Amino acid sequence: MSLIENRAAVGPLHRHVSLRAALGADQQALPMVADMVKTLRPSEPLHCIRPAVISGAAQAFSAAFNGDVLYAVKCNPEPAALRALWEGGIRHFDCASISEVTLVRRLFPGAAIHFMHPVKSRPAIREAWVLHGVRDFVLDSFGELEKIGQEINASDTGAAEMGRPGLFIRIALPETGAVINLSKKFGADFETAVALLQAARPLAGRLGIAFHAGSQCLDPLAWRDAIALAGEVIRASGVHVDVMDVGGGFPAAYPDMDPPPLGAFMAEIDAAYDRLEMPWLKLWAEPGRALVAGGGSVVVQVQLRRDGMLYINDGVYGALADAGALNFRFPTRLLRAGHSAGAPDAAFGFFGPSCDSLDVMEGPFILPDDVGEGDWIEIGQLGAYGTCLRTAFNGFDRAALVEVADRAMLEVTGEFQPV
Repeated sequence: MSLIENRAAVGPLHRHVSLRAALGADQQALPMVADMVKTLRPSEPLHCIRPAVISGAAQAFSAAFNGDVLYAVKCNPEPAALRALWEGGIRHFDCASISEVTLVRRLFPGAAIHFMHPVKSRPAIREAWVLHGVRDFVLDSFGELEKIGQEINASDTGAAEMGRPGLFIRIALPETGAVINLSKKFGADFETAVALLQAARPLAGRLGIAFHAGSQCLDPLAWRDAIALAGEVIRASGVHVDVMDVGGGFPAAYPDMDPPPLGAFMAEIDAAYDRLEMPWLKLWAEPGRALVAGGGSVVVQVQLRRDGMLYINDGVYGALADAGALNFRFPTRLLRAGHSAGAPDAAFGFFGPSCDSLDVMEGPFILPDDVGEGDWIEIGQLGAYGTCLRTAFNGFDRAALVEVADRAMLEVTGEFQPV
C-alpha cells in the first residue's frame, strides 16, 4: 500500500505524490513528518495522517463506553483514517449520505452502517436499504417517517429476510454550550418525539431514541441532562424502546480548549443511564472529533511575511476552515528551511492563498519570531474536518496525503532543521 495517496473527500482534484522514488521501493515503516519535509520539501499542502493515534483513540473510547461505538464518517472520510479506525476496533459507522455509505461498504464489506442523517433523499434511502444492507435510519419528523416507510416498501420485492428497519427518533436539546448547536437544525420537540415513537413502534424492527449534544461540547453534564430528557420522552410515549443513541459532540483538545478527561463524560453517561432504570436499553454513541482530531495535521509553507501575518499556501477554503469561521486555534511547530537562531516565540495570524479577503485566520498561532518565507509550518489537531472541508476555490485544490508515525501534535514540541 502506498504511503501517500490522492485526497478523495472532495474529488479527484489533487496530484498524486509517490514515495517509492523518494524513499525506495522496499520502504515499509511509516515515516516521520520531519523526514517527509526533508525529502519532499513540499511546495503544496501536505496532509499527514497518524494511524497509530487514531487507532489508539478508537480503542480508548470503545473501552470506556458501555455500548456500541459508531464513528461519524463526516468528520474524516479519508480511507487511511477509516482503516486506522477499523484497526482500532470500530465496526459501526454513522453515515450521513449515500456517498459515505458506499465508501464504508467498499472498504469494509462486513461493517454495520447506520444512516443517521435526519433528512435523506428518497433515492438514498432506497439505495442504502437495497444495495448496501443499511437497516437503521434516524428521523425527526412525520414527513421523514412516511418517506422511509414508502421507499422501503416500494423497494421490497417480497424478500422477507430484509426485515423491518431500525427507526431512531432524534430529539432536540436545550443549549448545551457546545461550539456548534446542532439542535438548531435537527431534533423533534418533546411532544413530537413522543408521537413519533408511538407511530414508529409498529413499523420498526428496533426502535431507538437519539440526540446530539452539539459539536465540541465541553460539559459532561450535557449528556446527563440529555439522557434524562430522552428517558422522559420514552416514558411519556408508553412504548418499548430498544436503543438510546447518545450521539456525538465528544470534544478534542486544542491550545485554548482543554476538555475534561474522557472518563468524566463516561461517568455522567453511566450514572444517568442507571437512573433511567431501563436495563434493557442498549447504548450507542457517535463520536467523530474525539477519535480523529489528534490523528491529522497539515504541513504548509510560508510564502510571505508581513509584520505579524504569514501568507501560507493553505487556508479557510482548504484544511483550515475551523481556524477562520470558528476561530479555532491549532498547535503549530516550525519546520525550518534554514538554520534556527533560537528566536523567542511570538504570536502570528495567517492569510490563506486565495484572493478572497475572508481567507484569514487570526489565531494567534505561536511560532519562533524569526519565521519567514520558505519555512514550513506543521499545523496539528486537524484530523477532524481538516481534510474533508477542502474546496477547489480559486484553483488551490492541490494537496497530497501521507501516513506518518508521529504522535499527536499537542505532544510534539521544538523545531526541526532539514539537512
